[in-house]
Amino acid sequence: MKDTQKPSRPGAVVAVLALAGTTAAVMQTLVTPLLPKLPGILHTTPSNATWVITVTLLVSAVCVPVTGRLGDMLGKRRMMLACSVPLMLGSVVCALSAGVVPMIIGRGLQGMGMGMVPLGIALLRDAVPQEKLSSSIALVSASMGIGGGLGLPISAAVAQYANWRALFWGSAVLAAVIAVLIRYLIPHVPTTAKGQRFDLPGAVGLGAGLVCLLLAVSKGADWGWGSGTTLGLFTGAVLLFAAWGLWEVRTSDPLIDLRATARPRVLLTNVASVFTSFAMYASMLVMPQLLQFPAVTGYGLGQSLLASGLWMAPGGIMMMLVSPLGGKLTDARGPKFTLISGALVIAGGYGVSLALMGSAWGIMLAVMVINSGVGLAYGSIPALVMSSVPQSETAAANGFNTLMRSLGTSIGAAVMGVLLAQMTTTTGGRSFTSETGFRTGLLVGCGMALVSVAIAALIPAVRAAVQGAGRTGPENSGDPAQPTALA
Repeated sequence: MKDTQKPSRPGAVVAVLALAGTTAAVMQTLVTPLLPKLPGILHTTPSNATWVITVTLLVSAVCVPVTGRLGDMLGKRRMMLACSVPLMLGSVVCALSAGVVPMIIGRGLQGMGMGMVPLGIALLRDAVPQEKLSSSIALVSASMGIGGGLGLPISAAVAQYANWRALFWGSAVLAAVIAVLIRYLIPHVPTTAKGQRFDLPGAVGLGAGLVCLLLAVSKGADWGWGSGTTLGLFTGAVLLFAAWGLWEVRTSDPLIDLRATARPRVLLTNVASVFTSFAMYASMLVMPQLLQFPAVTGYGLGQSLLASGLWMAPGGIMMMLVSPLGGKLTDARGPKFTLISGALVIAGGYGVSLALMGSAWGIMLAVMVINSGVGLAYGSIPALVMSSVPQSETAAANGFNTLMRSLGTSIGAAVMGVLLAQMTTTTGGRSFTSETGFRTGLLVGCGMALVSVAIAALIPAVRAAVQGAGRTGPENSGDPAQPTALA
C-alpha cells in the first residue's frame, strides 16, 4: 500500500522531529535563569514562584502517557500537531502574564505539549528506512538533553540583555514553526491501534498517582519530609498506583500494557532509565552552582549566570555530535551495549569532575564527557523499548519510558537538593554548600551511573525476550531497531 511506504525525505523527517524535541526541552529550562527574579516579576513569594517549574513537571508527567496512547490510536502525526497547540498557547499566556497564577497556567499548558518527543521517537519506526533507524532514534531521543544543554545559556543571555517576555514570545514563534514543519514534512502513517477503546479510568488513576508522588518528591523539602502533607501524598500515591495497576491488568484496552512492561527486557530498561536520568540531572544541579559560587569560598569559580551557561553549553553540543555515533554503535553491537557504554562514560565524566572541579575548563570538560554518555544512553533506550513491544504500543511504551526518565530527574533533584542543603559551610556571614557537599553530590551521580550499568547488564538478549513473549511483536518480525545478534 502506498501509505505504508517510507517517505522519500527521511532526513527532513528526522530533522523536524529532532528540532521538535529540542524545542520541548528548551521550554522546560526556559524559566531557570529567571527563577531568582520571578518573585519580583510576578509579585509573589519565592515558594509560590517555584510552582512555575513544578507545574510543568506535573502536567508533563500526567499528559505524556496519555498522548502516547492517543498517538497509537489516532495517529502519531495528528497528536504531535495537537501537542503544538498548548505549547504555543502556553507561551503566549506566559508572555502576557503579570502575576503568578497566569504564569502557572501558561507553564502548565507548555507541559501538556511535552508528549511530542516520545510521539516523534515512535513515529520514526514507521517513517525512516531500516538502515537509518538506529541513528535517527538516537538523535531524536537525545534532543531533550541537547535542548536542555543549549537552552540554558540562550535563555540566560535573553534574560540578561532583553525583556524576560521575549523568552516566551520566542518560544511561541518556535512552537508555531514546529507545527508548520510537522504539518508539511512529517508523513501520515497508518494507526496501529485504531478502533481500540481509550482507557479513561486508567488515565485518571495514573494521573492522580503521579500528581501525589511528584508533589511529594518535588515539594517535600519545603514542606518537610516528615510532615503530614508529604507523608499523606506518598501514601496516596501508593494506594492510587495499586488500584490503577489492578485496573490496568483487568481491562481489555489498558492505557499501559503492564504485562508488556513487566517483561524483563522492558522493565529493566525502564529502571535503568530512572538511574541514568538521576545521574544526568545531578551534574545539572552541581556544575552550575560550582561555576557561580563566589571565589572567596575557595572552591567556587565566581562566574555570572550567562558565563556559567556558556561553560555548560559545549556539553549540549557534544550530545548532538555523539548521538549519531551512538546509533552506529547500536547497529554494530546492539542497544544494550550502547546503554552500558553510555552509563560508563557518565561515570567516567564524574571521575573527571572530581579531579578537575577547581577550574571552569575542568568543569566544562567533565560536562562534555557526562553529556556524551547521556547522548549514548538516551539514544539507545527507545531502541530497547520499541524492540520489545508490539507496533501498536510503540508510542505508549515510549511515553511510559519518558515518564520514567522524568521520575529519575525528579527524584534526583529532590535527593541532590537535600544533600547540598545539608552539607554547608559559612563564608562572609552567608551559608553555602560546602566543597565536601559538592564532592559528595558528584560521587552520588557517579554511583547512580554505575547502578545503571549493573541494571543494564541484566537486560536479556532479544532472543530471550522473544522466547518469553509468546506473542507476535517486533521481536518476531525482525525489528530494524534491534539486531538479532544483541548480547
